[in-house]
Amino acid sequence: MTRVASIGECMIELKQAENGLYSRGYGGDTLNTAVYLARLGIEVDYITALGDDPMSDEMIAGWAAEGVGTSRVARLNGKLPGIYLIKTDDAGERRFFHWRESAAARSLMDLPETDDILDSLSTYDVVYLSAITLSIYSAAGRTKLFGALRRAREHGAHIAFDTNFRVRGWPDLDVARAVFAQAFAESDIVLASSEDLLPLYAGDNDDQLLARIPCREAVLKLLKPASIVRFEGVAKAVRAEPVTQPVLDTTAAGDSFSAAYIAARLVGAEPVEAARAGHCLAGVVVCYAGAIIPRSAMPATASLGASSTCKASR
Repeated sequence: MTRVASIGECMIELKQAENGLYSRGYGGDTLNTAVYLARLGIEVDYITALGDDPMSDEMIAGWAAEGVGTSRVARLNGKLPGIYLIKTDDAGERRFFHWRESAAARSLMDLPETDDILDSLSTYDVVYLSAITLSIYSAAGRTKLFGALRRAREHGAHIAFDTNFRVRGWPDLDVARAVFAQAFAESDIVLASSEDLLPLYAGDNDDQLLARIPCREAVLKLLKPASIVRFEGVAKAVRAEPVTQPVLDTTAAGDSFSAAYIAARLVGAEPVEAARAGHCLAGVVVCYAGAIIPRSAMPATASLGASSTCKASR
């Protein structure tokens, strides 16, 4: 069976409820993608570090219940997960506020078991990571991870990189640009967006942004509801079908797009069809609060990528 490793950080999620209260869950970009991959029938392991606290125990149990493998999760004595709070405006657009400076996940590249974890990447068919993944490690940690990604590619793994960019995670834009350039060079699939890349490459148009990505397969999600898919030098526009329900929260829209895209490619879909699948799932996810939507809201797998409007299964 095809296996995916997703690398990154999961945090405690606080999202708005009624009367000024917040409900508690968990989320993180690569974890969100892992959960949606598992729901789409893909075997996926999450690679991260957590603490030895009850909330970390709860995360492990929740991931396992979703079908996400947890055997590569390092547990650190005395450490805790990070926390993020979601604020959404009337249009469902979100802002994130983080408390994560001493979170366990930031130590993943500096542990006694780090080498074994990184060596395991060569056993997967796809290794998925994001710019947020890279931002939480030191420069030495990123060097170690990039070396492991190169070894994994030599053993036949495909590297998928999501450009999820949060300016506060980087010391300055020049460092971010240099890391992005290396990630582009080390990847087989890049899942990008204009929203992520324009802060780094101000003034570029869509074609120029795509030209910065050298790999054979790239998707650029646009500021309008559409994307451009480039595969083996040929670029095609893909329009997202209209969202038929109110948009409540755009959290994990990109993460779910990535999951559906990768899942579709792994079962043989062409890149354009996979992009339609990504738009389809993302269009459902934005109609629910928080990163992980209820299982009952997941679209039927057969409808992903269909030309008709994507609807949640009930």
